[in-house]
Amino acid sequence: MENLPSTDDIYLFHEGTNVRSYKMLGAHMTAEEGAAGVRFTVWAPHASYVGLAGDHNGWDGTADLDSLYKIPDSGFWSRFFPGLGQGIYYKYRIIGADGSSFLKADPYAFKAEVRPATASVVAELEGYRWGDAAWRRKSKTPYNKPLNIYEMHFGTWRQKEDGQFYSYAEMSGLLIPYLKEMNYTHVEFMPLAEHPYDLSWGYQGTGYFAATSRYGEPHELMYLIDQLHQAGIGVILDWVPAHFAKDAHGLRMFDGTALYEYEDPMLAEKPGWGTLSFDFSKPEVVSFLISNALFWFEYYHIDGMRVDAVTSMLRLDFEKDSHQYRPNVNGGLENLEAIRFLQNLNKAIFQYYPKALMMAEESSAWPGVTAPAHEGGLGFNYKWNMGWMNDTLGYIEHDFGSRPYHHNLLTFPICYAYAENHTLPLSHDEVVHGKKSLLNKMPGPYEQKFAGLRLLLGYQITHPGKKLLFMGGEFGQFIEWKDQDQLDWLLLGYESHRRMLAYTAALNEFYLTEKALWELDHEMDGYQWIDADDSGQSVISYMRKGKKPGDTLLIIINFQPVERRNYRIGVPRPGTYEEVFSSELVEYGGSGVHNEPVKSSRLEWHKQLDSLELTLPPLSLTVLKKAARRPKSKE
Repeated sequence: MENLPSTDDIYLFHEGTNVRSYKMLGAHMTAEEGAAGVRFTVWAPHASYVGLAGDHNGWDGTADLDSLYKIPDSGFWSRFFPGLGQGIYYKYRIIGADGSSFLKADPYAFKAEVRPATASVVAELEGYRWGDAAWRRKSKTPYNKPLNIYEMHFGTWRQKEDGQFYSYAEMSGLLIPYLKEMNYTHVEFMPLAEHPYDLSWGYQGTGYFAATSRYGEPHELMYLIDQLHQAGIGVILDWVPAHFAKDAHGLRMFDGTALYEYEDPMLAEKPGWGTLSFDFSKPEVVSFLISNALFWFEYYHIDGMRVDAVTSMLRLDFEKDSHQYRPNVNGGLENLEAIRFLQNLNKAIFQYYPKALMMAEESSAWPGVTAPAHEGGLGFNYKWNMGWMNDTLGYIEHDFGSRPYHHNLLTFPICYAYAENHTLPLSHDEVVHGKKSLLNKMPGPYEQKFAGLRLLLGYQITHPGKKLLFMGGEFGQFIEWKDQDQLDWLLLGYESHRRMLAYTAALNEFYLTEKALWELDHEMDGYQWIDADDSGQSVISYMRKGKKPGDTLLIIINFQPVERRNYRIGVPRPGTYEEVFSSELVEYGGSGVHNEPVKSSRLEWHKQLDSLELTLPPLSLTVLKKAARRPKSKE
């Protein structure tokens, strides 16, 4: 009994504050009374019996030698099994209060059987020798640093010739050189927790503590993250506390009752997704989820989380008809328990990992998503700017003739750009299920589609906020994400796609080197319109500013396939201005039209005392910077 959960740990679990409950629950290899074996512990308070079923006993689990012992007044069942060890396949044989008997996977298992099999697997996570200490020491939350994220689905980024997945370890040799070449600062993996159905993309989970075995062993994932860190690349993991899969071996009706989900179907059911919501009012569920989040930081050294579907947690009426929900105790539509959970989640993460990235995918105008929890906010430090994404994609999908009538979709996003700490996503959800790829959203013939995509990515990079792009967008994947097959890497056999890839790499490098694009990212002083009102020509122009005046960039974007000659803009200071970036260079697939260094004129324009005349290539991003004054010769 020497490794039984302590009374203090059990108390904290039931209080909702045991944030490392994975230390006591689940399967842990240990030694007791001189014998090596595994102690299994599970929370199943309404069960009348819990036994261990596995390949060692024919998956029965009902014999006396298989039964776990109930820890009095705890809801916990636990037993040490000598002779068992690493690699044992198992489930819990549970008999409910009504006499029904069923098998359940371990909610705290560190490994799961390769789908479609569903057993848990005894696994040892200790023993990996990390080499990322330098990365962890120097990493900082990038409020005033560049943050450019490459979002990817592990199984469909690249596949082997026979269609098989690369393992976590094998992927390191492919992914890391690519991310370095493309100048990304971070990679975001869509969910890697165990899930039964490939086409759920990991968003309908069953094994929250088990890195999916589709791609290999837990230590292989540690190796991949370790190598990414040593290469200077951060790792963000998509995490799903909003809901879970209904599969029979998973969390649903775990002990014969609604244990992890709400008992009330109006609260539990997510009808649009066919899943169940976690019951955030149960302190034990809070302990489970917060422990899970901390687990990924502790054991896998992730740098941050993108928390999925936050709006569905906050709103009782999310995607529900009037008969599918009821108001809270105050008559409102907020899920008060979910709000408290998110606040407590972020408090715990930042207590133990103060440099973490906690990003909310929150699609409404919920106030204070990135405000501190102690001030009434949700406590995240970043929010996906879904408004910017929807407005921007809505605009670029309009044909050229109608764009002047939708100019507000370009100008309105700056009104809320500083309401939160934002990340600007061009994510997987926008290039699947008939929405078309980014390239194919663009109006016009083939060449104009590429020009439009270059312009879109340039607009994203120069707009206030951190950046995220889903895989394939960087080289102009023409068909939308197929979610079963690898990206169409064969397209890089065509010059237009190779040039698109070169453009994205150069744009990302430009972003890294220009402080004005991130130094004051979350301060209004970092942005100033030059002209927001040229709807007739579909042109916008603005300044991005750093802490030093000499870092200021002038950005001019022409959203029409028409060249604009003698286009005048106001400039903040007299002098010579140089074109430091253009989406229309020949090496990027553009027309080659560009601007030579031009000296400003003392002609007031756009409320500025000086101005410039420029040529704007069709469908182009042009970035200017004032040339540094050369020191006078002493001769």
